Amino acid sequence: MNTSSTVKFKIYFFLSLIILILLVYILFLYDLQVRKSTEYKSRARDVSLRVNTIPAQRGKIYDRNADIPMVVNIDSFAVNIIPAEIDEKQIDSLILKLSEILKLSPDLIRGKIPANYKNQYLPVEIKSGVSLSTINIIAEKIEDFKGVTWIGKPIRSYLQNGSIAHVLGYVGDITSEEFQILYNSGYDINSVVGKSGIEKYYDKILRGADGIHYKTVDVQGRKIQNVQIEDKLPENGKDLVLTIDRDIQKLAEEALGERIGSVVVLQPGTGEILAMVSYPWFKPNTFYGNKSSSAFRAAALDSRHPFLNRTIQSSYEPASTFKVIMTTADLEEKLFPIDKSINCEGSVWFGNREFHCHVPEGHGNLILHEALEESCNVFFYTLGLKYLGNDIISDYARRFGFGSYTGIDLPGEIPGLVPTPEWKERVYNTKWVGGDTVNMSIGQGFLNATPVQMANMIAMIVNEGVIYKPHLLKEIRNSVSGEILEKRKPEILHTSTIHNDTFKGIQDYMRGVITDGTAKVVITTEAVKIAGKTGTGEVGLEDSWNAWFVAYGPYDALPEDQIVVVTMVEAVNDWEWWAIRAANIIFQGIFADQTYDEAIDSLKWGWLRNKRVPE
Repeated sequence: MNTSSTVKFKIYFFLSLIILILLVYILFLYDLQVRKSTEYKSRARDVSLRVNTIPAQRGKIYDRNADIPMVVNIDSFAVNIIPAEIDEKQIDSLILKLSEILKLSPDLIRGKIPANYKNQYLPVEIKSGVSLSTINIIAEKIEDFKGVTWIGKPIRSYLQNGSIAHVLGYVGDITSEEFQILYNSGYDINSVVGKSGIEKYYDKILRGADGIHYKTVDVQGRKIQNVQIEDKLPENGKDLVLTIDRDIQKLAEEALGERIGSVVVLQPGTGEILAMVSYPWFKPNTFYGNKSSSAFRAAALDSRHPFLNRTIQSSYEPASTFKVIMTTADLEEKLFPIDKSINCEGSVWFGNREFHCHVPEGHGNLILHEALEESCNVFFYTLGLKYLGNDIISDYARRFGFGSYTGIDLPGEIPGLVPTPEWKERVYNTKWVGGDTVNMSIGQGFLNATPVQMANMIAMIVNEGVIYKPHLLKEIRNSVSGEILEKRKPEILHTSTIHNDTFKGIQDYMRGVITDGTAKVVITTEAVKIAGKTGTGEVGLEDSWNAWFVAYGPYDALPEDQIVVVTMVEAVNDWEWWAIRAANIIFQGIFADQTYDEAIDSLKWGWLRNKRVPE
């Protein structure tokens, strides 16, 4: 190859190489600017875009009068960290400073900062419920708190204290377990969720939808003014109006007093709960602030279990109140004549075991209505074992709703238990015996029910075969305009084929309990005519009794004008016939439109004034 050819070859080679390099650069620029432009824009936006949640106002909660809220929101702040903005060299110092100001342990703060925090631009909430004064301390020294921000985040304030806590419930920060379940329902890791009561059951209605505030910043974190992404405004939660009457709630609370137990006041014609009391209770307002952890821990460790709503989460042997169902079964099935007597001598032998009546010397000869009035155990032992039998007794218990959920709009309800031979053999690996039927005939043994189920039992008698689903929600309203968006209509839970004449008969018999039977000396109110049934069930050691009273009034009114009251006092309390006394006060207060103090004065029970629950 001559020199001229060599020179030309080199020139062409370098030109080709330059053209090739240019083509590669052009293709690379095309790839960056055209084909992958969307991806890189997205990456750039992720780095420069700051996203802050605008918390929605949680809906308020009212009692049935819808005038004074029981639950509102109060202004407070949440302190956040944007992990990627934290100076790596200052992270330990920052954590210690925040720990001192926010009264949190350093380990807790450190645990909230993700491991890959250098690439995390989304804010992480460190603490909510922070006061303005605390925010001012941070703001005054903001140069020492690089990566720390704050937003307004209202907290719940419960204006009504006491037993209403079990109805209202409380809210708290979402847990990781809750977040996994609720992730696809619009919740995020910083959400506040209902933990119990109405707050939990209607959380999605109360919470609304959080808004989003977008901010674009430069490499130094300064806001770029000419770049704007439209914010998403929050949608506030709906207000709830409950069926609870705050005056009746307070009356029932004071009537029960400082005794472990519960009260349910129900409108049988609609299923509306007018009062729901469970003692002891908790104080939800103490679950916010610097001492919230210790307050919650103290309540959780209390041996009296104040978080337990005993009206729906505790079941007990119904004791002699179950004789109402036994009587109904006999009136309907006609297996034992209502005018035929059984002689009570104080006890009776079945097999090799003696079963006692509550009157040691016995009641003598009694017919059906007298046996219910006097609550004669021997009569119902005999009726159950020799005439009705376990299958019929169990069938009628289920007809009245025992052993099934009522569907009340509160979380955590239990169904109680109607035992059967199959159940006993499965659970205890033993056969059903005659003694089991004898015990079940007076509402003891394995049988148990919740106070709300007991209220439904009486409602079915009042409504002559219909049970409406018990409920606490009355209305849903717009939180701004107050417009009623939805009204809760009565919903039939159960209907019975038992004849109306049977229900009318049991109504008369229950009235006899008040006028001539076991409740005569205690039910002294003249404000209303009552029909009801007492019940006492021995628990554990001798002279330790669960006490029931189930009743309704006015006895001679229509169901829509009547009220069911169920009181239950656990055996851990002193034995004072308090379930009946409390019901007497409640009926007096409701139908005479009186407070607790006025009611006990009218009943000439002023000696009870020092037995109320302390404020």
